[in-house]
Amino acid sequence: MKLVLTCEHGGPLIPEKYKVYFIGSKDVLNTHRGFDLGALDVFNHLKPLADYSRFSETSRLLIELNRSQHHKNLFSEVSRYFSKSEKSLLIEDYYSDYRNEVESKIKSFINAGEKVLHVSVHSFTPIYNNTERRCDIGLLYDSSNTSEKKTCKGLKSEIIKINPQLKVRFNYPYLGKSDGFTTYLRKQFPENYLGVELEINQKYAIDNKMPITLKQTIYQVLRQII
Repeated sequence: MKLVLTCEHGGPLIPEKYKVYFIGSKDVLNTHRGFDLGALDVFNHLKPLADYSRFSETSRLLIELNRSQHHKNLFSEVSRYFSKSEKSLLIEDYYSDYRNEVESKIKSFINAGEKVLHVSVHSFTPIYNNTERRCDIGLLYDSSNTSEKKTCKGLKSEIIKINPQLKVRFNYPYLGKSDGFTTYLRKQFPENYLGVELEINQKYAIDNKMPITLKQTIYQVLRQII
């Protein structure tokens, strides 16, 4: 099995030519609304396991790489007011460049007769709408996909074996079948593609880094799976 590793929300960066639109938004850019705290750190720790990997540090507040082009949140409360030509450039330069490369690589693996496990690394804010999210690691998948369900059950079982203190939940805090990159890719590759979104609680992130024990646990489990 080939492991494809991605991280769509790795950083809060705004390219120089767009910074004028985000004057006064620095505080928001550096919160969970701007990027996934600690996600890129986990991605980099897992990267040696991957047969192919790709990440983005461009803020989701410029363009949301984990949404379909028709989704209402493709552009943020700032970028939705960009001109049509500016939006087209964002799609071409950041969105399509990223997603097309990942899709092309997965296609090449599958065409070569390989099975692909795609792990998309994310993190989530521990409190949302004044409600605590009681989860350490979320595994998001399509519950109607038998292979994805089996894979995630195996991941959860192995994680708990190594660290029984971790609370691992399926399709939490989001549903794996909701609009997202893995959801799109399942439609492109109905066979030999498994898409899993790995969601880690940001309460563990300190200075944009996740604990080494947590990263080692995920690394060890993924190594066993592939």
